[in-house]
Amino acid sequence: MEVNDALIDKLANLARLQFNETEKEGIKNDLQRMIQFVEKLNEVDTDGVEPLLHMSDSVNVLREDEIQGSISRKDGLKNAPLHDEQFFKVPKVIKK
Repeated sequence: MEVNDALIDKLANLARLQFNETEKEGIKNDLQRMIQFVEKLNEVDTDGVEPLLHMSDSVNVLREDEIQGSISRKDGLKNAPLHDEQFFKVPKVIKK
């Protein structure tokens, strides 16, 4: 596939991008290298190779949803820099 200025202009238009001439040359070179890489991959013999969908055979490995104990409010607040008897106190971040 030939990468020329017309192709770069068309892709830029579709992506709603604008490039100067220097950027177009860089993009043209990068796109040509990507296309050459894909064409090189097409030369690899993949007969008998199954498509890889997941990195392992395990699918949807989830833990059981079990109820577990929790800590008390007192223990949860003991390391907080600012708190009252029920809540953490944090600096106000929303101003009117």
